[in-house]
Amino acid sequence: MTRAVLSIGANLGDRLANLRIAVTGLSEFLEAVSPVYETAPWGVTDQPDFLNAVLIVRDPTADAWAWLHRAQALEQQAGRIRDRRWGPRTLDVDIVTVDGVTSDHPDLLLPHPGTPTRATVLIPWLAIAPEAELPTHGPIADLLAALPPEDHQAVRPRPDLVLRP
Repeated sequence: MTRAVLSIGANLGDRLANLRIAVTGLSEFLEAVSPVYETAPWGVTDQPDFLNAVLIVRDPTADAWAWLHRAQALEQQAGRIRDRRWGPRTLDVDIVTVDGVTSDHPDLLLPHPGTPTRATVLIPWLAIAPEAELPTHGPIADLLAALPPEDHQAVRPRPDLVLRP
């Protein structure tokens, strides 16, 4: 049995529908779905705002690579084109962590290297797993508390948007 934490985001097209592609595609594995949040883009800032959420999934047969392949298939289903790093996208599915596995393989860095400093991942994750820990980094609540207030404020709740299938 593997348990994975996935971060999903979209800022092109029907953003909520694109996030729902991931939720629907993983519905048989879903353990928890966070609320939806809206955030400004990171890295390349001349693009639309993102909708973000976090999913916790379980599968008795999947390893970290299987989760990566599922994530990439969902991105393809949503029409994702990878033409610019940190650029706009219909759907982004990041593998945050899988059962505490660490990996330095360039195609599968675990835990996801940006997680400790990204309120866009930590806030939704905390909403569904307040006791969670990021392997090699500690409790996500502590990581979030260490971020500046403006990072917290930039992650805006969207209670009007619901992902649960």
